[in-house]
Amino acid sequence: MSIPSKPTRRYDEFTVLTPVKSRARDAARALAIRMLGLGRDIGASTDWLRFPFYHHVFDDERQGFAAQMDLLGNYGEFISIDDAVSMLEGGAPIDGRYFCLSFDDGLKSCFDGALPVLVERDIPAVFYLVSGLVGQSLEPDDPVARQVFGFKGAGTTLDFLSWDDCRKMAASGMTFGSHTCNHIKLSESDAGTARREMAESKAVIEREVGACDHFCPPYGIPGLHYDPARDPDLARACGYQSFATGARGANHSGGDPFAIRRDQLLGNWGAYQLQYFFSRG
Repeated sequence: MSIPSKPTRRYDEFTVLTPVKSRARDAARALAIRMLGLGRDIGASTDWLRFPFYHHVFDDERQGFAAQMDLLGNYGEFISIDDAVSMLEGGAPIDGRYFCLSFDDGLKSCFDGALPVLVERDIPAVFYLVSGLVGQSLEPDDPVARQVFGFKGAGTTLDFLSWDDCRKMAASGMTFGSHTCNHIKLSESDAGTARREMAESKAVIEREVGACDHFCPPYGIPGLHYDPARDPDLARACGYQSFATGARGANHSGGDPFAIRRDQLLGNWGAYQLQYFFSRG
């Protein structure tokens, strides 16, 4: 008789099967960033809008995530995705530093780990849902968990937000956007498929939580994972107000809300990593 899997609660459970070579590469990269980050200060640059984003905040990441929110809050103001889009579209100079927080994929840890920290600090955030996976719990050997989400757990499941979770989050002031129906690479899809993934996910999310005005393509690198000449226009035609990418960097006055640059973070990163990424205006 097999032992039932339990939900993944910790980042070390999510990564337990990570190959030694990959762990060594990640450690080397962290060391390089630590060295590059020496003397860096977020306060050295200004007049920008940054979009930090996460995929998960597991139990062993929550304390670090809270510290990151406090650190960023010392340097700038957290604003909602709607206010961020209005700021980009308005064309007025961006005076100061602003952060718009987002989460990709819609993992359950967003509710358990991130939401309490955000509510306590009155920080708005947008959560990009894979509508076809809402309420799902993927077993550790599930090919979607392994191949699509990079899950390297053993004996634990990869769990996604339920619609009830989403409605409670919306009641707490959080916003929801689309990450497609099935977490596909738009670059590998024809225009008809890409548009259906955008339109159908939008309709489902609107039905369940009331609004879905923002889109984020899975994986997110322009030219590699989506077509920057086609897909933002498809999103606009579907009624979205923004298109968030996975390309790093600051956004400035006059920036295109259909080519938003974002910076991926992990909840267990140290302050030096945030100083490195956000000090570059």
